[in-house]
Parts: sequence; C-alpha cells; structure tokens
Amino acid sequence: MLNQKIKGKSIYRTIYFLPVITMPAAIAMVWKWLYNGDYGLINFLLSKIGIQGPNWVSDPKFALYAVIVVAIWGGIGYNMIIFLSGLQGISKTYYEAALIDGAGPYRTFFSITLPLLSPIIFFVSIISFIHAFQVFDLIFMIVSDKSIAIDKTQSIVYLFYQHAFVLGDKGYASAITTLLLVIILLITAIQMKLQKKWVHYD
Repeated sequence: MLNQKIKGKSIYRTIYFLPVITMPAAIAMVWKWLYNGDYGLINFLLSKIGIQGPNWVSDPKFALYAVIVVAIWGGIGYNMIIFLSGLQGISKTYYEAALIDGAGPYRTFFSITLPLLSPIIFFVSIISFIHAFQVFDLIFMIVSDKSIAIDKTQSIVYLFYQHAFVLGDKGYASAITTLLLVIILLITAIQMKLQKKWVHYD
C-alpha cells in the first residue's frame, strides 16, 4: 500500500519509520507505560468495554507476547524501507505485460511481485533471524529482573548479561556467546543452502 499513489503517502512512510530512529530507551518507557496493569492506556481502554486487563509485563502468560509486539513494531520501519526499495526496483513493463495477458491481481502478485522480491525476502529473513537472537534492550528495559516473568522472556543475550555482569561467571558467559555464534552460523548456512530453491535473481 505504501508503494501506491495514495494521498499522504510520505506521512504514512514517516510514521512507519519513526520507531527506527527513536531511542530504544524511549520506546521501552512508552510501551512500559502502555502495558502497566494499574494505569496503562491499554488496560484503561479495555476497562471501557468491560474487560479487566492483565499485568502485561509481569504476568508470565503475557510477558513474552508483550515483548514480541514491541519488537515487531520496532522492526517494521527498517524492513519497510528494504521492501519498498525492492518493489520500486521492479520494472512496470512486467505488470503492463501481465495486464495485457489478462492476469488478475493475485496471479500478478504470485507470478511477478513475489518471485522478483524473493532476494529481498531472503535478505530480510536472515537479518531478522540474527536480530531476534540478539534481542536484549527491550527485555532489559520493559521486564523487571525481579519479575516472575523474566524466566519466560529472557533471551540468550540477556542470559549472557546475567552471567557476565550480575553473577560474575565469565566462563559460562563466554560459553553462551560461543553457542550463540554457532546457532546463528548454522541457521544462516541453512538459509543460504535453501535459498537456491526459491530465490530468483533474474
């Protein structure tokens, strides 16, 4: 939609990209307030329709999903720019030829847009996987280390932080970072191997 000729397109693009240029600490503070079980905006709005909202970041049942929402929201802008550049790099002659041949929007999407965007999808998937394994700041600033939900939300990097700087176990922390490196290398190698079957560079 952001690639179409719509009114206010630049404004929409800016809104989507704002989380990328916003400090992680500011993002975490705003979302921590939104998620607050006593006076947060989300629970306030839910109370208006008769729903008692939970303690989003201190309840183990909801804390992980709360962090996931913030992480996805924060990464949309960066991925949007990459996908937008990929869409604008597709020649319009392909779509004109498809229109002449009588192809509908779904056939055009799956036969032209998706195959030509596959290198972009491949790149974004690798970057997203690596970023997902390295999540730390959102968990550190949104979920309290004394919360019972921290065991359900901590990432590998957060575990490294705990052992390296809180518990002082440098050897265990080094083992964690080595394991993280191996995991990322394996996943990236698998993705590089599988991309030959579905990524089209033509």
